[in-house]
Amino acid sequence: MCKKLIYLIFFMSVLGLAEGQAWGTYRAVYWDTRYWTNWTTNSQPLVDAFELEGYDILDADQLKNWMDARISDKRPSVVVFCRDIAPDTVVETRDENCTLRKYLEAGGKIVFYADIPFYYQGYSDGGSTTWGNGGSVGVLGFDAAGETWDSNAQVTITEEGLEWGLTQTWQSVRPTAVDNVDVVLATDADGNAAAWVKFYVPGDTSGGFVRIRDVGGEPSFEDLLAVAEYGAGGNPYPRGPNPADGTLHSDTWASILWFAGDFAVSHDVYFSDNFDNVNDGAEAAFLGNQPSANFVVGFPGFPYPDGLIPGTTYYWRIDEVNDTEPNSPWVGPVWSFMVPPKTAYAPDPADAAEQVDLDADLSWAAGFGAKLHTMYFGDNFDDVSSAAGGLPQGATTYTPDPLKMAQTYYWRVDEFDAIETYKGDVWSFTTQGAVGSPDPANGAVDVKQTQIITFSPSVFAASHEVYFGTDKDAVKNADTGSPEYKGTKDLGAESYDPGMLEWDTTYYWRIDEVNNTNPDSPWTGILWSFTTANFLVVDDFESYNDIDPPDPESNRIFEAWLDGYEIPTNGALVGNELPPYAEQSIVHSGIQSMPYFYDNSVGYSEATLTLTYPRDWTEAGVKVLTLWFYGDTDNAPEPMYVAAANANGPTAVVYHDNPNAAQIEAWTQWKIDLQLFADQGVNLANVNTIALGLGNKNNPQAGGSGTMYFDDIRLYPPPPEPAP
Repeated sequence: MCKKLIYLIFFMSVLGLAEGQAWGTYRAVYWDTRYWTNWTTNSQPLVDAFELEGYDILDADQLKNWMDARISDKRPSVVVFCRDIAPDTVVETRDENCTLRKYLEAGGKIVFYADIPFYYQGYSDGGSTTWGNGGSVGVLGFDAAGETWDSNAQVTITEEGLEWGLTQTWQSVRPTAVDNVDVVLATDADGNAAAWVKFYVPGDTSGGFVRIRDVGGEPSFEDLLAVAEYGAGGNPYPRGPNPADGTLHSDTWASILWFAGDFAVSHDVYFSDNFDNVNDGAEAAFLGNQPSANFVVGFPGFPYPDGLIPGTTYYWRIDEVNDTEPNSPWVGPVWSFMVPPKTAYAPDPADAAEQVDLDADLSWAAGFGAKLHTMYFGDNFDDVSSAAGGLPQGATTYTPDPLKMAQTYYWRVDEFDAIETYKGDVWSFTTQGAVGSPDPANGAVDVKQTQIITFSPSVFAASHEVYFGTDKDAVKNADTGSPEYKGTKDLGAESYDPGMLEWDTTYYWRIDEVNNTNPDSPWTGILWSFTTANFLVVDDFESYNDIDPPDPESNRIFEAWLDGYEIPTNGALVGNELPPYAEQSIVHSGIQSMPYFYDNSVGYSEATLTLTYPRDWTEAGVKVLTLWFYGDTDNAPEPMYVAAANANGPTAVVYHDNPNAAQIEAWTQWKIDLQLFADQGVNLANVNTIALGLGNKNNPQAGGSGTMYFDDIRLYPPPPEPAP
């Protein structure tokens, strides 16, 4: 089994997807590697995840026997095809006499997670017969003339799709005409059915054929599972939020609706402008238990009687309740919607956009209730920010005079709602000809002292002039004769190494683009800045990427943090199953953290980083190692530790004081006095490795599993002494 597949299995189990359901329905997955497929790699994780859900995994011969039994006993059943080919055992003929068609007509349900249904018939020797549209015509009774091909369009989930549990859109490549199906779960841009159901037992929604995958993309496993379970014993969770999750709601009150879970008798309702209160089910967000699947907010006599506030995001959650069911309540997801602000928003070009066309038009979304808009535009921030007395207009677009190359422009829109004027934010964009994508980002803080700065070239550049220093005005006004000039970089070398930087210092930099064949060259770059940290960065997890070897730019997280892959006595695995390998949703700061999966059935779990810098843990008088971790209440409570070691020398291990730290489901800082490592014989002036572990490193014991996230490993000096 591949390393990344194991990650996914661990991830699924930690999410609680391995509990299995037992609602009296036969559940199976068809998967047989003897039969050719285009996407075996994509399907294998799904097969394992379904198996964790309690689904039987059937090969082609077993599938035939299983379907024959369901045709005979007519027990509720569902089978998920994780292949893009139908085996000859059940599609002996492409008409109503084949086993597969008889199974459907007996009330069985098939979820076909693949391309055109029954386009191919497969054989156990690896061969196949191409039926083309004839497969879906013969087996499903489609109208061949109504087939639709290659739309490659983003799908829209219908109300029926929401009720079935679909939440995530995808690109449709092989939709079918709506006349071919009974229920449309999602449509493409042309109105064709990108996800659909065809029933075979009139009035019996437990039977039929469902197709929800397309070659160009795919819904999530959770969506696939929801569709498989729909009508096959029930979906206990709420779904189909209205307002839809993440949308704008242009009113100060809302009538909120959802589709109730199939077993719900009543509903616990949570609503707040505080995400944490809703997510945690806090009393401050609890609106009560009610029998109906709707509630009103922002209207007199209801919660938030004074109205919803423009510019505010509101969060809500429904827990489905049935006191006769042992699994009740079923905790729903956190949904949200936003009431638009009174100010203008959604600028186009986006704020801080780069490489904007010289003939670009500007547009924006009108503020809530706005009747008129006043536009201010120029190349000086202060002038635009302080401007007043502009000419109002009715349109939400503006065409500026011809723009200059490599120039930063600023603009502001004030909104008037017939009563009051709302001053807008100052937005900016930079036109073609200027460099972009500064790293560190402009205004970044806590930048490490060994930072190499990078940028992206303009389309007109032949080379780049680099200016760098700590004096803002000097860097802004520097030329090639100034000390701030650091040399010229050839096209293709868009980086500069300033060497070791000072602690807690603001640096300014500028890149001018040069092309001697253009009379307007050089183009003066934007003045950027960043501030270095007042600590040492051991690892902030920001530099890791998803580039595979042998590309020299490859820097995958599990190649730096060596885990237990192919080590039978080490149960740690680092990195996600598929890109992005570093975590980009659950992060403490920046945009990435390290996902860490542990399985202590083998004794203990540990991942180790070999240090390049900082190895001297006495530099600048640092005394404390800190890191942030995020666990899960479902994690096994294994001891958590940090180990530090010298090359060919002693290893020191420090355990967290809380034996249940792995179950803390919130970002939590851990501070470790470096003297604890020194007391165990480690030379702090030359630390070679740092390791993060779960379990007892020195006395491994079989234990449980779980998922952790780590971020921002740092070394700090001691806090200043208090004033006498």
